Amino acid sequence: MYTPDLYKNEDPESIRAFLRENSFGILINQTNGKLCATHIPIELEIKADGTEVLQGHISKLNPQAEGFAENDQVLAVFSGPHSYISSSWYDHENVPTWNYIAVHVYGRIKITDEAATIESLRKLVDKYEAGSENPVRLDNLSTKTMREARGIFGFEIAIDEIQATKKLSQNRDDFNYKNIISELEKTENPQAIAVAKEMSKCRK
Repeated sequence: MYTPDLYKNEDPESIRAFLRENSFGILINQTNGKLCATHIPIELEIKADGTEVLQGHISKLNPQAEGFAENDQVLAVFSGPHSYISSSWYDHENVPTWNYIAVHVYGRIKITDEAATIESLRKLVDKYEAGSENPVRLDNLSTKTMREARGIFGFEIAIDEIQATKKLSQNRDDFNYKNIISELEKTENPQAIAVAKEMSKCRK
């Protein structure tokens, strides 16, 4: 991912927090000579030895999985808030641009066994059911329902490299920076407002 130095995010804790909050990603690999991509939840996990990995699952009917055996190299892409930035918001002539936050994780994928896959599913469900009034629990599901788990491959990605971009108008002076935030907040667009909040965190 091309990222000028000004926009690089090299803070491990910030990146971890981003991955946990924006875990619906795109898994990309090459299968039979073609690029394949699947939109799925991919969770950052810390193993017992402290190693950080990504975990997830895909359908056994998904042909993308065929490529894991021949080439285990994969890319997981995670996107955060993003918004168009009008140059009319500056006090000088310039070109419009786009502000965004994104993380690319490069690694090596392997299919996990059934027990590890079920445990990964349990963590995933518990995470997203935490705020439910009547939370679903994997352990409470019937044997018949749990048979559906046989239709997926669980996977684990050993992380080789992380590239993180946080492009939030860092190249603007304080006056224009604050004006961008103000204009984003006026849009009533959830993505734009989220970008404004992130910008506010970066520069008080």
